[in-house]
Amino acid sequence: MSIPRREKMNLLSFLFLASMVAKSSQLTCQTDFRRPEYTDISVQCGTSSISLAIQICPVIYTGYNESLLILNHIFDNPDCKGTLDESATPPVVRFTFPLNMTNACGSTFLTTSAAGTGIFADFSNIQTVNVSGVVRSHDPTTGVVTYNAELKYYYSCAYPLEYLINNTQVEVSASSIAVRDNNGSFISTLSMGLFSDINYTTPLVIPQLGLELRTSIYVQVRAANLTDQYHVLMDRCYASISPYPTNSTFFNLFVSCSQDQMTTMHENGDSHHARFSFSAFRFLEQQNQTVSTYYLHCITRLCEISTCNEFKQCNSRRKRDVDSTGISETTTLSSPIPIITKNENCKYDSVSSSTSDSGSRMGLGIAVAVLALAVVVVLTAAAVFYRRLRMYCIRVV
Repeated sequence: MSIPRREKMNLLSFLFLASMVAKSSQLTCQTDFRRPEYTDISVQCGTSSISLAIQICPVIYTGYNESLLILNHIFDNPDCKGTLDESATPPVVRFTFPLNMTNACGSTFLTTSAAGTGIFADFSNIQTVNVSGVVRSHDPTTGVVTYNAELKYYYSCAYPLEYLINNTQVEVSASSIAVRDNNGSFISTLSMGLFSDINYTTPLVIPQLGLELRTSIYVQVRAANLTDQYHVLMDRCYASISPYPTNSTFFNLFVSCSQDQMTTMHENGDSHHARFSFSAFRFLEQQNQTVSTYYLHCITRLCEISTCNEFKQCNSRRKRDVDSTGISETTTLSSPIPIITKNENCKYDSVSSSTSDSGSRMGLGIAVAVLALAVVVVLTAAAVFYRRLRMYCIRVV
């Protein structure tokens, strides 16, 4: 009895699939040999790549193995194929691909914009990029029907492109500034550094007595291990007396395209680092203190290369004057660096006080001398008058 051609092809496909599954079934699945569940996939959203891990035992239970799990319909790229990791418990199939639009193994990149909320409420365009895709099972069965269920594992990573940089403390006294620490961080990839030269190669070192006022301070916000798809763009940088400003005094170094006359923008939105410089200053509010302290803050975004120029245009972002007041205290980004200066005005206060005290004592002495002289004159006149009166009384008698 001969077997029809279609049934023969289905039988061969079944035997081929069964042989592949048999090889994978040598794994110790134990209690994990079951139907697939929603929790069978885990996703790690890294700064330069995305990693997926799919439990293999439910895949084998359904009738497939690791070679039949295909990422975004990419069959011919070995970098996009999954690898079996038997050392994991339970065993998994791992996929790792770059976070780059040109070779992200078919992943979809979608950038969305929305009005800022919370600490970003002062900005009208906050972007988020979403990277997504699907791992599907490939059924080698040929013919009209199949008895294997289709597997679909969806993944998605959302990356906000606006961040808050904290923890840069700056202490300033009346006439010089000094930096004690420099370990500002920006999420996992961003960091802030202070330098003493325009080439941004020499870290700023603060003398024991502090830096002189008007000393040039060079600030750099840098992204490390970041895909080439994004650049660093600073929206606003300012200084405040409080590390987390709550109704504290602040001073804008720049906001969007408006900047203080002592601030110079060197590079912004053109690469993985943004740079500017400003002259050391002190807050008048702290002029009577030996040491004055303030903190640097920068709101920084990551922008796609194609959209950076748009954000660099003044009319595309909310703009505020450099000397404006009433800015939300939550619109903060800080860097960890204390700046110290010595208040030399104090000695003039003490000299002035000493001179005043000396003058007061001299005036008091003169007044006492005049009073004493007046008393002597009065007593002498009284004695003369009394003597004459007595002589007159004797003659009359």
